Amino acid sequence: MGQLSFFSAETDEPVFDDLAGLLAAHGQSVRSAAGTRVSVVVTESWRAEALVAEMRATGLDAETAISDEGNPIARTVPDHRLDAMHSRWTTGAVKAMPAGWVPSPRALRIWVIAAGRPDAERYLLGLDPHDPESHAPLATALMRAGIAPTLVGTRGHSPALRVAGRRRLTRLVENVGSPPELSGASAQWPSVGDF
Repeated sequence: MGQLSFFSAETDEPVFDDLAGLLAAHGQSVRSAAGTRVSVVVTESWRAEALVAEMRATGLDAETAISDEGNPIARTVPDHRLDAMHSRWTTGAVKAMPAGWVPSPRALRIWVIAAGRPDAERYLLGLDPHDPESHAPLATALMRAGIAPTLVGTRGHSPALRVAGRRRLTRLVENVGSPPELSGASAQWPSVGDF
């Protein structure tokens, strides 16, 4: 029987800054006169549904949509309460991880929902292929959260941070909690296999 982590997405109260997990992946934030909108295009409907639920848990209005290419989108409505996060994650007009950022358990959960996938006995946290400068800093941020990853796929279209080994996978699982109760979610969720 595993020990309950005191630092888990299931015990933390949702806050706006948890949505930085989308920006760590391939999500975007756009600021307008109406406020900041955070959005991400995902590969599966369950991901969009789960992300909208996470967004709403923070007190934000959110919705799903479909991209021009037919992919699900999860997005907040524009809200000035997200302006500070947008400012921290933007340098000029470019997305950039803030110095010293450490993902909270809920931000890690949101990152897993948006861009996580199993890779044999390892787990991959997807990165933004259009923001290669963020890859190494995000690896460092994950290390600061106690999960040492390996940067993989940087020359392709699917860069990711690979989490391998029982201890690291256990730490990730303890942080992100149980998968959303949606069809398809558990197959893409991190787990500690037989080592």
